[in-house]
Amino acid sequence: MRTATRFVGRALAVVVIAVAGAALVLGVIVPRVAGATPYVVLTDSMEPTYPVGTLVVSRPVAPEQIRTGSVITYQLRSGQEQLVTHRVVGVGITVGGERTYLTRGDSNDVPDARPVREAQVRGAAWYHVPYAGYVAGAFTGQREGIGLAVAVLLIGYAIWQVLRSARERAARGRSAPAGTDASRTGSTQEGML
Repeated sequence: MRTATRFVGRALAVVVIAVAGAALVLGVIVPRVAGATPYVVLTDSMEPTYPVGTLVVSRPVAPEQIRTGSVITYQLRSGQEQLVTHRVVGVGITVGGERTYLTRGDSNDVPDARPVREAQVRGAAWYHVPYAGYVAGAFTGQREGIGLAVAVLLIGYAIWQVLRSARERAARGRSAPAGTDASRTGSTQEGML
C-alpha cells in the first residue's frame, strides 16, 4: 500500500511539474518573446472553437493581413480597455481609406453591431490553449495571491517528491551488498528463509 501511495505521489508530482511548465511556456514565455499577448476567453461567443477558459494568444499584424476568417482581438470601443476576440466575417474601407472589419462570434447568429476600426485591433489570434485560461485566471485580479500560493505549494510538493525519490534510491543503492541488484536482494532473501 505504501509503494502505491508513493507511486501516485510521484506521478502527481510529475504531472504538476509538466502542467506548470507547459502553462509557463505557452502562456508567458512564448508570448513575451514573440511580442504577443495572452487573453482569456470569458464568454461562450466563440464556442466551439474557443470555449470559455481558453487562453488565446494574439500578436500584432498589419491591417492588410487581416482577412475574412481571421480571428482578431480588439477593443470593444476605441480607447476603452474591454476586449473581444471574434472572427472577421467582412472587410471594408471607409471613405477616408481606413480598413474596417465586420466581426461575429462563432456561436452568434448575427454579426456584431459595429464595424471594428484598425485602431481598435490589438492583434490576430496566433494560437490557443483550451482551458489554460482557468490557470491564468488564478494569477490575476484579487485572487493573485491565492493562485500564486497554490502554485508555489504544488510546485514545491512536486520537487519534494522528486528529491525524496532520489534519496530513497540512493539509500537502497548504498545498503545493497556489492555485486547484487538492490531491487532483487529483498525477494531473494525472503525465499531463502
